[in-house]
Amino acid sequence: MSSKVVVTSGATLIAAALAFSAYAASNPIMGPAAKVSRRAFQGYYDGHKVTYLNTDVSSKADAGAMHINYSASIGKVKGLPEIYLVEGHAATGQIAIFGSEPGEKNYSPLWSETILTWKASAKPVLITSDTQIDKIEKTGKLTRARGTLSSIARSSRSARANAELRATAPGAWSRSM
Repeated sequence: MSSKVVVTSGATLIAAALAFSAYAASNPIMGPAAKVSRRAFQGYYDGHKVTYLNTDVSSKADAGAMHINYSASIGKVKGLPEIYLVEGHAATGQIAIFGSEPGEKNYSPLWSETILTWKASAKPVLITSDTQIDKIEKTGKLTRARGTLSSIARSSRSARANAELRATAPGAWSRSM
C-alpha cells in the first residue's frame, strides 16, 4: 500500500510540475515578485482621495530632482487625461486633482499636467474634482495653463517652466482609505 501512495504522490507531483511548466511557457515571465519601498503621492478624484506613484517623467531636470526615470517619449503622447495642480496660493490641504481613474473609458497611466492658479482677489477653496474646476473657472476666479512636459510630483521650477504642459506616468493607482 505504501508503494501505491508513493507512486500516486509521485505521479501527482509530476502532473503538477508539467501543468505549471505549460502555464509558465504560455505566459510572459516577469520574474520573481519582490516588495519595494517607494514614495507615494495623494490626489483627489471626484471627491475622494487616491494614492499614486510617479515612476517616469518627460523632463530630464524633474527626473533628476525626483530620482525617477526620464522618458522623452511620454512627452510625445497626445490626448491624455488631465491631472490638475494648483500653483501659488491655495486652500489648506490642496493636493493634485485627477480627471479620470482606472476603469473609466478615458483613463491612462500617462497624464497631461494642467496648472491651476487662483486670481489674486479670489479666496481659494479646496478643489476635489475636475467638475468643480470647471464650475470655478466659469466664475473667473481660477485660470489654467498648459505647455510641454514635466512631472506629476512637482519640484520647484520657474514660472515659465510651470506654464508648460507636462506628461507623466504615475505607474500605479489606488483609492485611499
